[in-house]
Amino acid sequence: MRRDSRLSGVLHVLLHMAEQEGPVTSEVMAKAMITNPVVIRRIMAGLRGAGYVRAEKGGWTLVCDLAKVTLRDIYDALGEPSILAIGNRTESPGCIVEQAVNAQLAKSFDDAEALLLARFSEVTLAMLVTEVRRIRKGPPHRRAHG
Repeated sequence: MRRDSRLSGVLHVLLHMAEQEGPVTSEVMAKAMITNPVVIRRIMAGLRGAGYVRAEKGGWTLVCDLAKVTLRDIYDALGEPSILAIGNRTESPGCIVEQAVNAQLAKSFDDAEALLLARFSEVTLAMLVTEVRRIRKGPPHRRAHG
């Protein structure tokens, strides 16, 4: 099953933008993300609608306070993509075993999602920028692109 990496991708783009002095073009971000500029423009349009970025001459600019925007805010701006890749079996809805299993799994899924979303609400973009800078100062052999 393919995982949904949109949240990770959007955060990646936003953190690259946070390190730039001025506007960043979709083409530059696409190169950093190893994707097509059309994908970046689609992402940016959603973030613009939520008030986090602005399109201007020369590209895209962050217009939000990174200390106030959380992972949850960005997750919500993406349309709340599915968090869990697993789900309930629904082939035999009349089966009491399936009903019992699904009821317990549904509660567990709901609890896990609530916990994760609560954690998302605690992490700001500014915290991620700080982490990127900390890693960047680390030993050269541990550095990745970015």
